[in-house]
Amino acid sequence: MQSWPAPTVPQLTGVGTPLRLFDSADQQVRPVAAGETATMYVCGITPYDATHLGHAATYLTFDLVYRAWLDAGHQVHYVQNVTDVDDPLFERAARDGIDWRDLGARETQLFREDMAALRVLPPQDYVAATDAIAEVIELVEKMLASGAAYVVEDAEYPDVYYRADATAQFGYESGYDRETMLRLFAERGGDPDRAGKGDALDALLWRAERPGEPSWPSPFGPGRPGWHVECAAIALDRIGTGLDVQGGGSDLIFPHHEFSAAHAESVTGERRFARHYVHAGMIGWDGHKMSKSRGNLVLVSKLRAEGVDPAAIRLGLLAGHYRSDRYWSDAVLAEAQDRLARWRAATALPAGPDATDVVARVRQYLADDLDTPKALAALDGWVADAQQYGGDDVEAPRRVAAAVDALLGVAL
Repeated sequence: MQSWPAPTVPQLTGVGTPLRLFDSADQQVRPVAAGETATMYVCGITPYDATHLGHAATYLTFDLVYRAWLDAGHQVHYVQNVTDVDDPLFERAARDGIDWRDLGARETQLFREDMAALRVLPPQDYVAATDAIAEVIELVEKMLASGAAYVVEDAEYPDVYYRADATAQFGYESGYDRETMLRLFAERGGDPDRAGKGDALDALLWRAERPGEPSWPSPFGPGRPGWHVECAAIALDRIGTGLDVQGGGSDLIFPHHEFSAAHAESVTGERRFARHYVHAGMIGWDGHKMSKSRGNLVLVSKLRAEGVDPAAIRLGLLAGHYRSDRYWSDAVLAEAQDRLARWRAATALPAGPDATDVVARVRQYLADDLDTPKALAALDGWVADAQQYGGDDVEAPRRVAAAVDALLGVAL
């Protein structure tokens, strides 16, 4: 599947600070010990609706990770999927009287356009679930052979399930107790009450063919992939073992990331699928989490159509820390627009205060668990000094603009 065009990233003088990130499994900030090529898998969209600001905030988070790695001298291998075969997609397509494939293609293209407008660095591998069926089948076969999976017998539909106890470490990523797991499993696409399962927490790997649903042939019967196994199969195929970062929104910690990691671990024998599990907070509007079910979405494409500069959208979302649940509002956007105007005015000056310290501080703050509020405050300080007191460094405005572009993805 085609990704979106990559923006140019300026090369800054010197080498950036090594990255430290909060790990959801360890519940602490610690160094990301990436090698020469840093690897990252981020869960993509289910393309049944347009990109909202919750999506944007998540992908901006991992864009910052990507940029910090580049600044620290790493190459980056970034993989993202598109869940283009799933119940929500079928339901929306049926409601709107459109073929599910056409709906998925349309919304994926809109997502690409939004990401390009926001200057998000694209993944090297952008993989649709429908293009990874062979990898999913191979992974499910391995889990069946090892006993980590089983076929529901004596049922109308012989679905394949993963045993939640197939790895001794299951549950380490979320740290949730069984009661919490069962509640979230039911709320987030699981089927704890499915008859014939060995355990209520066992997760679907392969959904046997149902009337009116797409299916693909497999050694265990025609059907389609479950959700979690899709990401495990794509990550293992495109990156392999030793993944540096698995990322997504905090609502994916359980069950999606817990199970996708367990699926991979059950066949590789690794203790941890990823060295770091990184999750972005939720974006709310009108006092609630922004979600399709609530109908309170603020769409990136709608803001763009209204003439809002995508750079202001970026700055508005970066004004809060990536791990914090926070709210979008007209006031947040207005503040971001004002900040963008001030920064552009200051970096257009013929000279300004020396930029060495502010660039170093921005690098330091972003390397310390992506502390964008501190980074923005440091830049605000340089901008205020430039506008109030001027300066005699003719290179400073250009250096600040380049740092803002390279590290924050905002073109001034």
